[in-house]
Amino acid sequence: MPEALAQPQTDAQTHEQRHGPPGGGAPPTCEVPHFSPVRVRGGRQGLRRLVRHRRRAVAAGLAVTAAALVATGPRDVQRAQAHPAPAARNEPRAVELVAAPVRIADAATVRLLRPGDRVDVVAADGTATGGAVPRVVAKGARVTKIPEAAGDSAAESGALVVLSVPRTTAARLAGAGATARLAVTLC
Repeated sequence: MPEALAQPQTDAQTHEQRHGPPGGGAPPTCEVPHFSPVRVRGGRQGLRRLVRHRRRAVAAGLAVTAAALVATGPRDVQRAQAHPAPAARNEPRAVELVAAPVRIADAATVRLLRPGDRVDVVAADGTATGGAVPRVVAKGARVTKIPEAAGDSAAESGALVVLSVPRTTAARLAGAGATARLAVTLC
């Protein structure tokens, strides 16, 4: 009966009986032999090369920084847009530039102008002593049109030129043209 009471052996137990304990077939440990340290060739030269090629190093650093900023940037698409869409306006938009006809004292100067040229308009006001004090009335005004002169008498009183300017500058030009002689300089 003793054999009937004995428990059946597992695969691990039968393996130990046939081959011995696990790891028993491994060779004995040995001491690691002494060897000289491993040296990387060109270590100091690599640092010198990096110092000589600073532009490359800076460019590489900037590229890594840019990549890091992009990786950690905002995840919201609406916030990431450089130029968000403008909100719709209900009120009409005012005209920023107006056409201002200006009479220039020297007709020969006006003949030098062409549409598209940029000019500064200078006003020379008369003073009590008879001298003229020049002041710039309009800067960088664009010439839009140069009407033809009506006759010889018009040349004596100057020549007309049409300028594209902001509304406030047009008002200053009209006021200056009524009290002073106007001249233009090409920009």
